[in-house]
Amino acid sequence: MKVVLIDDSRSVLLALRHELEQLDGIHVHAFEDPEQAIAECAQQNFDLVLVDYNMPKLTGIDVIRALRAMPAYDLVSIVMITSETERLLKVSAIEAGATDFLHKPVDMVELKARVKNLMNLRRAHLELASRAEGLVAVVHAKSIELAASEEEIIWRLARAIEYRDGATGDHVSRVAQIALLIAQDLNLDPDLCRRIYLAAPLHDIGKIGIPDDILAKPGHLTPAERAIMRQHVDIGVKILENGTSDLLLVAERIAGGHHERWDGQGYPKGLCGEDIPIEARIVALADVFDALCSPRSYKAAWTPHDALVHIFREKGHHFDPACVDAFERQWTKISAIMATHEDLSVKLRIAATPPLSKDQHSEPHPQYAGRGRS
Repeated sequence: MKVVLIDDSRSVLLALRHELEQLDGIHVHAFEDPEQAIAECAQQNFDLVLVDYNMPKLTGIDVIRALRAMPAYDLVSIVMITSETERLLKVSAIEAGATDFLHKPVDMVELKARVKNLMNLRRAHLELASRAEGLVAVVHAKSIELAASEEEIIWRLARAIEYRDGATGDHVSRVAQIALLIAQDLNLDPDLCRRIYLAAPLHDIGKIGIPDDILAKPGHLTPAERAIMRQHVDIGVKILENGTSDLLLVAERIAGGHHERWDGQGYPKGLCGEDIPIEARIVALADVFDALCSPRSYKAAWTPHDALVHIFREKGHHFDPACVDAFERQWTKISAIMATHEDLSVKLRIAATPPLSKDQHSEPHPQYAGRGRS
């Protein structure tokens, strides 16, 4: 344990140091200059400070204030040594942060007894702090473990939903990655970005309640079948509603709002603009883009170029303009994600394809006319 002694009297300093060094487990650092002592305290942590009040450069109260301004000395005991008996002086010292007082001439038996007690308190405090750090580390490790388990369950459930919809499960992975890039580009809170990434794969969870003959039907759906298909949004909300975790709350908002449109022409509630949760606006764009690029039983895959054209054309109509702008800024990374898409009928080579400028937007190739179903 390291003790700091500060006193401008060399004889007093030597006498106090001699007595304290008789105690086991204590190393004493003595300073005649209070400014030098403060500078040393800023460089290393000490376990106890004893400081004289009446010194020419700084008073003991000045030293106490300087030390208490350092975070490392919030809980370190500071004892002021003084021959003064004025009550106001003691009050000022206590207000500055003094822990205890010793009166001059110092009784060496009292000095060693008080220092011994204060050192025991310091050891107890350090032990508790160490235990607290250990508990924090354990809690952190468990939190990471739980988060990993949570993520694994979500991905496995999402892949099961995708397989039932006739896909391989890669669609939800790409939607999550693209949604994360958009969310981060919009400077959303990092925790919210992570929740969007984890919740995005559950956007179509309600499809488990849709009959197989409709879900896997090749070609276009009839109006009646389309009405049934649209029920997957309400089914998804019912599955996810009343969740107690932030992740489930985000998942519910995404499931309930990913078919709403910026212009209010979507479903199920016909929400428009910023009335649509930001999480749903982000996932809606990511979902449509990747769905267009993926082959289904009812449609061929679009090229990323044509899908990109569609995204630009629907800016301010289907999609939040801010999300489209973020999508465009992240195009290099998004194109890299799509370049590894193994479900396309031909290998994609789009990494070098730049975003289209506003005057380059064009209609998709006729062979991709018709977006399939939603």
